[in-house]
Formats: sequence, C-alpha cells, structure tokens
Amino acid sequence: MKVLVGLVFILSIISACEKNDINFNNDFEKSQKAWLNFKNASNNSYQYTVANGSWVGSGWETKLTVTNGVVTERYYKYTPAPDSNQPIIEWTENENELNTHTDSAAAETITLDKIYEKAQQDWLLKRDDSQTLFEVNDDGLLFQAGYIPNNCADDCFVGITIRDIKEI
Repeated sequence: MKVLVGLVFILSIISACEKNDINFNNDFEKSQKAWLNFKNASNNSYQYTVANGSWVGSGWETKLTVTNGVVTERYYKYTPAPDSNQPIIEWTENENELNTHTDSAAAETITLDKIYEKAQQDWLLKRDDSQTLFEVNDDGLLFQAGYIPNNCADDCFVGITIRDIKEI
C-alpha cells in the first residue's frame, strides 16, 4: 500500500511539472493574476468592449456590463463599410432581455472569467496549423487571445479582441 501511495505521489509531481499546452503560458499567467487583482479591486463590476471588423471596412462592437460577477447589459453597434448603403444597427439588451438578439455578430454574453477560461482551454492552445495571438493592455489585462489558421486569407481570426476594460 505504501508503494502505491508513493507511486501516485511521484506521478502527480511529474504531471504537475509538465509544460502547459498553451502558447504564451507565462504571459497568460501574469495576465490572469492582473485580472484577479482587477476583479477584486472592482468588486467584480466592470465594462468591457469587444471589437471586430472585416477587411471590407465594416465593423462592430459589443459592450458588456458586469455587475457583481453577472452580465447585466449588452450593447451592440454595427457600422457598415463606408461605401455601403447598409444602415448602422445598434441596440441594447438589459438584464431581462439578454441574448434576445440572436441574428447578429454581437459578442457572447460572458464575463471576463469565462474569457480567460476560453483563452486557456481553446484560443491559446498550441496548434501546428495556426498562428497564435496574445496581447495585454498596459494594466496586464487580456486584450487579444486567439489564433489564425495558416493559409487563410481574410477574416479568419478565432478568439477575442477587447478594446476597453473599465471598472464601474
């Protein structure tokens, strides 16, 4: 029995020392610590803006408001390409209306906790067939995490680009 316990202990130490399977692991861990500090200082109440765009010139943004760790508002604005005849589209969902606009490019209704989780479990995974991107802002908070498949020409980024994070 002692041998079995010792073997389990050694295996757990070896597995704990294996390198993580994500790119930018050290930078990600530093950013995650900065996030936890910001989360604590802001009482888990903040706004962040997800920005996106296309090579043809259209763009869209989603501003999410998180109050005490719960998404309470989602604002979306789509701006068409300059030479387009398409209208600007914008709307706001309050806490009781979240996710009612299902046919838009609005960002998911998730917290930064979930974004850090998705970055670690998907967007920053090491892939042989992709280029991985990771950036933080001046405060060390995640501003971009994702990947672009190799040999992809346009609008291929998979992940998130955050333009602004602020305490409320």
